[in-house]
Amino acid sequence: MIISHIRKNANGFEMQSNKDHSKGVASLAEQFAKSFGFGKWAWVMGMLHDKGKEQDAFQTHIKRSAGVEDGEPGKVEHAYVGALLAKKQYPDMFPFLSWAIMCHHTGLYDYTYFEKKMKEMQIPKGISCSEFNSVLTFPSLYQKLLDGGKKDFYCWNHLQRVLFSCLVDADYLDTETFMKPESSRLRGSHTPLKDLLSLLKKKLSSFHSDTPVNVIRKEILDQCVGESECEKGFYSMTVPTGGGKTLTSIAWALRHAIHNGQQRIIVAIPYTSIIVQTAQTFRDIFGDENVLEHHSNVDIKFDESDEKNQKLKLATENWDYPIIVTTNVQLFESLYSNRTSHCRKLHNICNSVIILDEVQTLQTDFLQPIIDVLKAYNKCFNTSILFTTASMPVLSKDAIRINGLDGIDSIHELIPEKMNLQRRLKRVDIEFDQSSCGYDEIADRLSREKRVLCIVNTRRDAREIFTRLPEEGVKIHLSRMMCPAHVMAEIDKIKKALKNDKCDIIRVVSTQLIEAGVDIDFPCVYRQMAGLDSILQAAGRCNREGKLSKGMTHVFKIKGRKDYGFVCQTRQATENVITNDYQSTKAMSDYFNQLYSRVVTFDKKRIGEELNNPREMMFETTSDLFQLIEDNGVSVIVNYGNALQLIAKLKEEGPSYLLMKKLNQYTVNVREKDFKEIFAEGSIKEIIEGVFYLNNPSQYKDDIGITMENTWLEETLIK
Repeated sequence: MIISHIRKNANGFEMQSNKDHSKGVASLAEQFAKSFGFGKWAWVMGMLHDKGKEQDAFQTHIKRSAGVEDGEPGKVEHAYVGALLAKKQYPDMFPFLSWAIMCHHTGLYDYTYFEKKMKEMQIPKGISCSEFNSVLTFPSLYQKLLDGGKKDFYCWNHLQRVLFSCLVDADYLDTETFMKPESSRLRGSHTPLKDLLSLLKKKLSSFHSDTPVNVIRKEILDQCVGESECEKGFYSMTVPTGGGKTLTSIAWALRHAIHNGQQRIIVAIPYTSIIVQTAQTFRDIFGDENVLEHHSNVDIKFDESDEKNQKLKLATENWDYPIIVTTNVQLFESLYSNRTSHCRKLHNICNSVIILDEVQTLQTDFLQPIIDVLKAYNKCFNTSILFTTASMPVLSKDAIRINGLDGIDSIHELIPEKMNLQRRLKRVDIEFDQSSCGYDEIADRLSREKRVLCIVNTRRDAREIFTRLPEEGVKIHLSRMMCPAHVMAEIDKIKKALKNDKCDIIRVVSTQLIEAGVDIDFPCVYRQMAGLDSILQAAGRCNREGKLSKGMTHVFKIKGRKDYGFVCQTRQATENVITNDYQSTKAMSDYFNQLYSRVVTFDKKRIGEELNNPREMMFETTSDLFQLIEDNGVSVIVNYGNALQLIAKLKEEGPSYLLMKKLNQYTVNVREKDFKEIFAEGSIKEIIEGVFYLNNPSQYKDDIGITMENTWLEETLIK
């Protein structure tokens, strides 16, 4: 027997033949790739990927590694053999089959190293693929991309990644079935989308159109449901804040997916504060077993014993769940990654519906590669994309009035102009102050209001204004100087106070984290000058339920504070909008064109240049370059809530998926250079490898979070 894997059990050793493993991988890979027409290609990749294990040296290596025979196992490469055989037997399909096979353990190489390996290595004597003689043809998608020429070059790298994904996930899953059958049985068995739709209908039927705003929300829902059974493509749902986008978008997506035979819904959100809220909303409707919330500040290997925990952890590996709630960073960085651990999920993003919530937050510096990958997944992999926002950016080709951005051919807006939502849901007047104010003056103006929300651009501005407010009523500060659990607790406190008629004074000073997706309703909002999209999002926290005849949002500038970089660009674009109706769709279109005209490049890392030749793609290079958050920083656990008890449990029991997830709620992200300084001072201790704790309780305050003076207080949260 040619051995592929060896598992030790109570009776000795159990062996999986390479023939059985290859057939298992081929069958799974074929199943994964069928949805985009490359099933036969993926089957061949599966059959060839481990041909190198037939080497005598590898057989000795695997036996010694498992302890079947004595001796040092040594290192034996094997992936190159299948890659060379694929090139020899299917030269017309080169490099696509060979690239995935060569890299199925290491991650996708740059073409320079891939070509070097292909030239250096040789097929070992006695190894061939004569035992099967599969004839491969070019799928229609392949021919379509060839016919598209240079205009479709952006698709080729994603085709290679998805083929790689099919092979890698199939390899992992078949290996897991043999080596860890107890884990394998936990996968799959999810509720069909049709049954999830029934659960959603039940939830929606409990809502009543008992207010003018709720009447409009019902109209929006009915309109979008009526537009759901349509072909796969790009769609937008532009609804003013408070229009019920979350449930309406999932209602549209479920019906659209069922109509088109798509397999899952992926909801990508820019802010973790919204993710936690949205994921909980969906879990309440669809059940924990159907909603995967995937975002984490701690990357650590887990040794699980609890079945529920293990199932969640397994699902994060390849996103085999009906509904995924994740971050923009997790989604887009995976789509441009070369790593096997990130790429496993890519084939499960195919044939799905992606909802991009708060789409106006997409980074302009990476906007072109983001648009390119969305177009590729729609064109090649049967994926639909729904943009949801109150302030839709200009992404379609017919609306972009500037050069340098290659937009989307067609985006179908679900909300017709005749619904007049901007006018009917207009509950706020926006007033722009002409002069600048100092911190004292801003605090004084806020102090004259009983219920007021103030949103500013930086953590320092939030702290300076907050500390100047009088100590009366409910006074709350919100920023990322506070851990997520602290932020959510304060938001909950705000919501309860707003519902309490006896609570007269409620004053909140916050960074942008409260600006989108947080369901609060103030009669008066102050917003520091920023991009028009941010101003409208802030205004959406004002008179949200329409209980007043009109709310008021004041836009102000802070004296002595200069804007830099992207914040400066957004402010300038807002100042140059040519209309007095800042809440109109025309204003938003004008704003984004103004903003885009100030952007030097929509691909600052030149991702497109590294991937524009199908035979010379730089996968590893672009994976390193495509970092939406360049300075990820270091997560530090702070002394809040029951963090100390969880830390004690971590020390005693070691890490587990749910324990680390709970601890993430008590972390603050510290920029790396600041972390090094604080760590050197002894204020941060390492609990276990890679997990840190701010061990000075006095440095974390119940009102403003971390109090240390550092440059990261100046970090803007607009971008």
